[in-house]
Amino acid sequence: MTDQPGSDDGELNGPRPQDPVEPAGTRVEMPLPQNMQSVLLLAIFVLAMFYTLYFASEIILPIAFAFVLNLLLQPSMRIFARLQVPKTIAALLIIFVFFGGIVTLGFTLSGPAAEWVAKAPDSLPRLERRLSMFKKPIEDMQKASGEAEKIAAGNATDVHSVTVTGPGLSGLLFSGTRALGAGGLATVVLLFFLLRSGDLFLRRLVEILPTLTNKKQAVDISQEIESNISRYLVTISLMNAAVGFATGIAAYFCGLSDPVLWGAVAFFLNYVPILGPLCGVAILFLAGLLTFDTIWQAILPAGIYLGIHFVEGEAVTPILLARHFTLNPVLVIIALLFWYWMWGVAGAFLAVPMLATFKIICDRIRPLMALGHFLGAEPRS
Repeated sequence: MTDQPGSDDGELNGPRPQDPVEPAGTRVEMPLPQNMQSVLLLAIFVLAMFYTLYFASEIILPIAFAFVLNLLLQPSMRIFARLQVPKTIAALLIIFVFFGGIVTLGFTLSGPAAEWVAKAPDSLPRLERRLSMFKKPIEDMQKASGEAEKIAAGNATDVHSVTVTGPGLSGLLFSGTRALGAGGLATVVLLFFLLRSGDLFLRRLVEILPTLTNKKQAVDISQEIESNISRYLVTISLMNAAVGFATGIAAYFCGLSDPVLWGAVAFFLNYVPILGPLCGVAILFLAGLLTFDTIWQAILPAGIYLGIHFVEGEAVTPILLARHFTLNPVLVIIALLFWYWMWGVAGAFLAVPMLATFKIICDRIRPLMALGHFLGAEPRS
């Protein structure tokens, strides 16, 4: 279990202590892969992994959420450890407070949300009148699309209509509820054991790694992931709470009913960068159209929310996270779209933490440093 100077695994795990130290200001060498066979094998492995992640989402999603929540709640476990509270009791208290708050908030918001959903059918004619300015261009596009389909179809008349019947709405709702309940229970149970076990996985990994360099590298990667991702999740949660509070206050002063509901919507949507706030703007705009008579009143809540998000997203949060997170924004959007396609809304919530974790690992392993550099963005001045 000692580091052998002549072993071959050091090249895959970064510089050794006896390697020459790079002078200050010198660019770190980021070698590119040269063996095409290895590249093709890696590509096949990645495709197989994504295939597995897609079809095993019901099993993998609760595990992924449990590990991410473990990173979010680890600072609380350290506080209880300083107070000499047993790990089992501390983990139970944290889970009870965290999930109890979520369930309480859900029950509080279920009434207002149900009212908005119930009155949606009656509000559709009003919404259609308010959006009549967009009706003519849409009808023209639909007409042109229909003409194009007729031209493409030619004179074919032998057309068979096929009706596909699926499960009813109640079946879809109940099946979705059962899947959500099972996944949530699995997440809670696994999160409890993760919080209680602490760094057990890291200790076992260090014990089985063959060399001292491997052990140090594993510890460094684990500590950096835990530190940076925990800092990111805590910071984002606090900023999202501030955005939700400000949005609720703005909705109240704008005269929009149920301001707590709109504050909660802004809070949760802000966990999905860029795409979440855009959805929030659209939702608040539609709520304004259904509530107010004049266009400027309808636009006002969405406009204020957009201003709040602009201040948070472009000024406050980047200052707090600039030293620790410099992800390429284009790749962030691609990751959001990809994981949303893979796992739906849950994948969109997990996209940024997973991308950041992958970048940290790449930055610490020499053969992957070039990829980690590619995932990064220009540091803010």
